[in-house]
Amino acid sequence: MKDFELTDKMLSMGGVFYPTGYAFIMFPDIEDARQAARELETGRDDILLLTPASILEEIGKVDGLSDVLLPSVGTEGATVHKYVELAQQGHHALMIPVPSHEATERVMTVVRKLPFSYAQKYHMLAIEDLE
Repeated sequence: MKDFELTDKMLSMGGVFYPTGYAFIMFPDIEDARQAARELETGRDDILLLTPASILEEIGKVDGLSDVLLPSVGTEGATVHKYVELAQQGHHALMIPVPSHEATERVMTVVRKLPFSYAQKYHMLAIEDLE
């Protein structure tokens, strides 16, 4: 697991956070996020940890907890609003590559054993709620 760093590949053409091929899973407690990451580690450093501050500053484009400058268009904007809302309550997140349906199910089998607050998978043209 490594700390999150926003890259251009994680943004849509309109500049909205849209990391195609990843699951974005939020946890009320950092220890649950770390536990999930430990169980999912494959020896590669491909799981990213996002702190509430990184969610607010990098994804929500928030300077501290002042004015929230969020995209307002479509599902992407609504999803980012949800991330910001949970980050303001102290939730952490994991970004996990899920290149296939099977990979997604493997990840969610681990995640469902822990209390998580929100989970999404970014497809090429759709965002899927994960339960």
